[in-house]
Amino acid sequence: MTDPTRPETREERRRRLEAIFGDTLPDTTSDERDDARAPREESASEAWLKAQVPPHHG
Repeated sequence: MTDPTRPETREERRRRLEAIFGDTLPDTTSDERDDARAPREESASEAWLKAQVPPHHG
């Protein structure tokens, strides 16, 4: 058991929160990483939906 008067270290806090909530969020966000993503192909339903947009909407 830990001493309640001693402040917990970052590592102890991280492990405790991970035990409660599962994996924590990554340390960096996607805009900070240089992840090369392949362009996603548009599905037939997305293409149809875009074709249905009236001209005055863009």
